[in-house]
Amino acid sequence: MNVERETKAKEILSKDVKPVGRFWVTKYKNEAAKNWDLFYKRNKTNFFKDRHWISREFEELSLQESDEDVAKQQKVVLELGCGVGNFIFPILDANPFVFIYACDFSKRAIQFIQNHEKYKETRCHAFVADITKDPLNLQIYSNSVDIVTAIFVASAIPPEQHSQMLENIKDVMKPGGIVCFRDYAIYDETQLRFSAGGNHKLEENLYVRQDGTMSYFFSIEYLTQLFEKHGFKKIYAEYVERETTNRAQELTVDRVFLQAKFVKL
Repeated sequence: MNVERETKAKEILSKDVKPVGRFWVTKYKNEAAKNWDLFYKRNKTNFFKDRHWISREFEELSLQESDEDVAKQQKVVLELGCGVGNFIFPILDANPFVFIYACDFSKRAIQFIQNHEKYKETRCHAFVADITKDPLNLQIYSNSVDIVTAIFVASAIPPEQHSQMLENIKDVMKPGGIVCFRDYAIYDETQLRFSAGGNHKLEENLYVRQDGTMSYFFSIEYLTQLFEKHGFKKIYAEYVERETTNRAQELTVDRVFLQAKFVKL
């Protein structure tokens, strides 16, 4: 990670010493599903763009012409926190040899997916689940999933519940199955704005937005230790730094994400 950016970020974060009160921390955690449901009620399917970039970043999800004979042995994919299908439908279009299970704890989001014109139970199955407590093996056979995608979902979960999430997905994964992970990283511009704005910090690296949804910011060290503790081996983990420009506001923002892959032992 850029040393100058890291130094500046640490200085900003060191000044954020007044976290939100314990009552509100508990309230935001307990009402997470409700707040995400309200998010999708307001934004419907218009907020997130389709994630066509995922198959470029994670080759396990892409199909090359030379791979067709192998690919005909259908791969089973589980998407965590599927939202309204911005991942599901681009992948189904690009790869005819995958079956996708998709879960989200927003009932409204799952309804949007099931009502989509491309939704077919022969290719995918979307269902409501809180992946920190609802057993996935009630919907998916144990040891049956080849690939799990966790794309900007674990950040919405308080860190004390990350272990439950991993134990849950591990149960339905095949030995040798892959977790494809991408999420917000420490020192991302969003974390710095939360810190500088005040009244957003719930706990270390955990913040709340104005709409009540939460966001956790990951370090490579934390993520690696978490997965290894639960029976996974790191393939790679790296910070991805991007400079994005908001043309309307003439504002350039430094974004930092954490991208990683882990294999179930």
